Amino acid sequence: MKLTGITLLFLTAGILFLTCGNQDMPIEFKPEIPEEYYLGADLSYVNEMLDCGGVYRENGNEVDPYVLFAGKGASLVRVRFWNNPDWTQYSDFGDVYLTILRSKAQGMAVLLDYHLSDTWADPAKQIIPKAWSEIDDMEILGDSVYNFISSTLRVLGNANLLPEFVQVGNETNNEILQPGEYTDYMIDWERNNFLFRKGLSAVKDVANEFGKEIGTMIHIAQPENAQWWFGEAKKNDFPDFDWIGISYYPKWSQIKMAGLSQAIKSLMETHNKKLMIVETAYPQSLDNADPANNILGTDALLAEYPATPTGQRNYIIDLTRIVLESGGQGVIYWEPAWISTSCSTLWGQGSHWDNATFFDAANNNEVLPAFDFFKKENYE
Repeated sequence: MKLTGITLLFLTAGILFLTCGNQDMPIEFKPEIPEEYYLGADLSYVNEMLDCGGVYRENGNEVDPYVLFAGKGASLVRVRFWNNPDWTQYSDFGDVYLTILRSKAQGMAVLLDYHLSDTWADPAKQIIPKAWSEIDDMEILGDSVYNFISSTLRVLGNANLLPEFVQVGNETNNEILQPGEYTDYMIDWERNNFLFRKGLSAVKDVANEFGKEIGTMIHIAQPENAQWWFGEAKKNDFPDFDWIGISYYPKWSQIKMAGLSQAIKSLMETHNKKLMIVETAYPQSLDNADPANNILGTDALLAEYPATPTGQRNYIIDLTRIVLESGGQGVIYWEPAWISTSCSTLWGQGSHWDNATFFDAANNNEVLPAFDFFKKENYE
């Protein structure tokens, strides 16, 4: 609507009347939700769970998880990608290809998460893939990053399966492609920038080749770390990208829900980037369904959200409202379908996340109220 001078005059008069004549009557200004936003799920474990005999149910009936999430309103699927894992048959290119195929068949967009490692990459581990570990020439290592990303994206492009978004690295709080675990934040920005530039260029080059837009994302764990990291990156002429991705787990963050809005706004305004929370979760129970210990326990709880199905539902909806009303454009719940099965992880048989999924382990993996997260009417 175009506001004329007369219209503005009447609006101003109305506001003055309300504020002066009704001082006890609060004026509620509803924050503006971004026109386009994503409600997503990281479904990286789903193919493995199905192969391990896992069953998902709604109203007692067995359901296809991809059909279920899409039908509930999920608009984005995130999937992790390890270079060449020799300890699992999953999260390699064949598994990723299948996840993208199944997700897009249900009309969901995809965020492809290159860990740039053969195993879990996180703030303490950015372990270089074994195939690249002996490379001591920076140009060759950069070309290896470029060729790996561009070649795999090209295969997806030829199958009409290009992702809508690509993460270059996962929780890259520390310097990428390192020989092992580390705990400090001593980043060689010249090296870091060079390797990220190679990865980001690969995404953009393939996007241009296929005439498709692919949003590039840099992912940092916890908003307080993102404030530091992106500030340092900016000072050190980090290459251009499109999206800030954040992990937000209250268990590991110094910023609680009340301070999250300001952190999001500050990141977006300071760095002129779009923002999405790409990992979060909350327990719906403190019970353990199998021998694999649960990662989220009592230390993960917030006072206002009990470890119940309702508490989990309220947490993810409230968090999403905060993100969207702060100008962020999406929230992805991490592994809502990592149910307990007979298969094992590196650390135990079963799932370390069965009490944080959207399925009730005590009731044959029946859907839980957290699926309300995907209903847009909760935010508009």
